[in-house]
Amino acid sequence: MIVVGVSAFYHDSAVAVVRDGRLVAAAQEERFTRRRYDRDVPLYAYRSCLDEAGIGPADVDCLAYYENPVRKLSRQLWMELPGMGAGDGPAHVLDASHPERQIRERLGYDGRFLAVEHHEAHAASAFYCSGYREAALFTADAVGEWTTTSYGAGDDDGIRLLEDVPFPHSLGLLYSALTSYLGFSVNSDEYKVMGLASYGRPRYRSALDQVVSSGPGGQFRLDTRYLAPQAGGRLYTPELAELLGVPPRPPGGDLTPAHRDLASSVQSLLEELLLEKLDHLYQLRPSDNLCYAGGVALNCVANTRLRRRAKFRDWFVPPAPGDAGSAAGAALLVHHRLTGTRRLARLTDARLGPAHRGTVLADVLTAAGVEYEDFTGREPELLDRVAALLAGGAIVGWHQGRMEFGPRALGGRSILADPRDPGMRDRINRLVKKREEFRPFAPAVVAERAADFFDLDVPSPFMLETVAVRAGTALPAITHVDGSARVQTVDRHVDPRFHRLLTRFGELTGTPLLLNTSFNVAGEPIVCDEVDALSCFVRAGVDALAVGDLLVRREAVPPVWSRHLSRSAGPRRVDTHNDSYTFFV
Repeated sequence: MIVVGVSAFYHDSAVAVVRDGRLVAAAQEERFTRRRYDRDVPLYAYRSCLDEAGIGPADVDCLAYYENPVRKLSRQLWMELPGMGAGDGPAHVLDASHPERQIRERLGYDGRFLAVEHHEAHAASAFYCSGYREAALFTADAVGEWTTTSYGAGDDDGIRLLEDVPFPHSLGLLYSALTSYLGFSVNSDEYKVMGLASYGRPRYRSALDQVVSSGPGGQFRLDTRYLAPQAGGRLYTPELAELLGVPPRPPGGDLTPAHRDLASSVQSLLEELLLEKLDHLYQLRPSDNLCYAGGVALNCVANTRLRRRAKFRDWFVPPAPGDAGSAAGAALLVHHRLTGTRRLARLTDARLGPAHRGTVLADVLTAAGVEYEDFTGREPELLDRVAALLAGGAIVGWHQGRMEFGPRALGGRSILADPRDPGMRDRINRLVKKREEFRPFAPAVVAERAADFFDLDVPSPFMLETVAVRAGTALPAITHVDGSARVQTVDRHVDPRFHRLLTRFGELTGTPLLLNTSFNVAGEPIVCDEVDALSCFVRAGVDALAVGDLLVRREAVPPVWSRHLSRSAGPRRVDTHNDSYTFFV
């Protein structure tokens, strides 16, 4: 049986294909349209995923949607969305059939269509990829239909959500409210707050403790005097500024010690609340195994603390725990419900998107008279060349194999550099990423040597944990101000070429790891195809580009390319600052 999962109309639209219980393809629409957080019907991702799965539209047995439109509409009505009373809001807001109708029309699909609950989709994205026969399930995000936090159980009979916390009481919205307060965009910049937190002290923790209170069991409540999410409005009230004694930071304003301390305080509060809720889940569903999903699961600083302090012995977080991953969860859940069978296997490889085809770039470079090296059939020579460039201080764009699913670049669409270079972080931030200087870069390390450099005792293939860098290890380009790093472990059996590159770099330098950041510039999604990679390479100040078996050096690129692409390329939609959640859609 083939089930296609779809997430759409909120943010991070995506498609996933499940064939006989196995996740075989998944991709986000933004990678194809080049519009960050694209929420439209994922037509291009749909076409790509079907192609990667080797199927056509007629082969799809069922389409699974990642939320319940009727229950979502009830929450929207409860919130009295702007324009409804006056009749000038979008007509589809009052139409729960709109998602199905639009998806069918845009995708040209006329088969079976089933919707699942949003938190069911989140939980399923973790459980059905974990390899566990049974597990406790935990999901925390901003909001699904009504649910913001859920506690559940999974086994051979499927998944069951046992308890939940209702909107507007939400850990995701709590963190996003402070993200907005600190002058960053909600639903995209929460990771900036996480990075900034390491620069401060939690001296506003006692004030923030007044914003949220725990109830019996796994319940909690946000104090609406301070946090009051409204459609089209900010997530916090003026009273929050009075409580904190710190005015909201305007977007782009200077970051003061108070802002750093406020970030540290909300991070501390989130971690304590999550630990408390996981303790409740363990009482509710004692298990050795935990499956954790939802947007909050992208907080990799909290993840390590939870894994080490919670009572569960083992746990699994999928590579795309946010809404994009819910497309995969919906498909996996519907497949189990329709067939009564599931596949017991742990997902270890997030490269589920379109593959590098290896034809377009050579044609473009040849036609333009640009010199390049072709290492087809000579992989050791390619790896020798790239490792030597990296050891010599070069920044290399690395576009290999299938594209990763989720927000992390994991060696498929990466920018690589020497982690030992003390000036490399500032150089990449200045020339390539053009982002805040306080944000850290991550390392990719061969799995068998990870414990030599980091306080890490489990595999971390999806870069979802932050751990301490071992004392005496000189890795300034990837070591955060607090001595930590967000680590990706690379298994030789999962990504052999990337593992061999890391190994070769280690043979040259004694350090089998590299700085690994996403292959994109500020304001753009991670590159998808070869043309995206070439464009980003030319504009970003990257020294060399390795696409499949081809290697291009920056000095071979005509200067006119850089001038032309700097004017014509980039995001097709300019993202502006957003200080509120979009509850309207």
